[in-house]
Amino acid sequence: MSKTNETGHAKNVANFETLLSYVTGYGAVYNPSNANIQLSSLSEKATAAKTINEQVHDAAAKNSNAIALRDLAFAPLKKLSTRVLSAVKANSVPQQVLDNAVSHHRKIQGQRATAKLTVEEKNNLAASGTVVNQVSASQQSYDNLLDTLDKQIKLLATIPQYAPNEVDLQLASLTSLYNDLLQKNRDVVANTSQLSTLRINRNNTLYDAETGIVALAQDVKNYARSVFGSTSPQYKQISGILFRTLN
Repeated sequence: MSKTNETGHAKNVANFETLLSYVTGYGAVYNPSNANIQLSSLSEKATAAKTINEQVHDAAAKNSNAIALRDLAFAPLKKLSTRVLSAVKANSVPQQVLDNAVSHHRKIQGQRATAKLTVEEKNNLAASGTVVNQVSASQQSYDNLLDTLDKQIKLLATIPQYAPNEVDLQLASLTSLYNDLLQKNRDVVANTSQLSTLRINRNNTLYDAETGIVALAQDVKNYARSVFGSTSPQYKQISGILFRTLN
């Protein structure tokens, strides 16, 4: 969601409050039969719109902080993985076990086991009847990184020789790190979900075709024009108040 849109939502809410203040000033002459644009309903809608917009802002800030904390926590992982692999290599371990540790490390680094073919190389192989379909080996999503880290830790637990003196390389520390990263990723997922739901609710409150504030504002303008006339000062007060649908 762009900052421009977020600003636009807030402007719609503020303009709706401005519209309400004008029609309130019309007094008893403002007496629509449409219950949705009666003053009590408009007042409730203005409060609801302001509340949901503030909730979106709060959730967005919370989500932004969670993302920053996750990024900060994951940042040292690649260097740590290199040190872990070096610790494994410093001991005599079976080649297959070492190969598995190297494979996990490469995934954490976002590296391929073999170089990716160029377009020309693929075309040459295709011309000889060999079809090559190289799938991305990056696997750098947070979920994939966590999955690979978990596999690496479980592999290390099967290696009797893996007993580093460096505390941050020890299994207990790596497990603690994994649990911390897992929770920080879950926090982002939960906050993102909450923010998405609040934005849906905000958009319904502001932009529903019949009950949203943009639609209601137009109904109010039409009613004022019917009561006071299109050239009246009352209608001119509110006709220029702008609302934009930003779904």
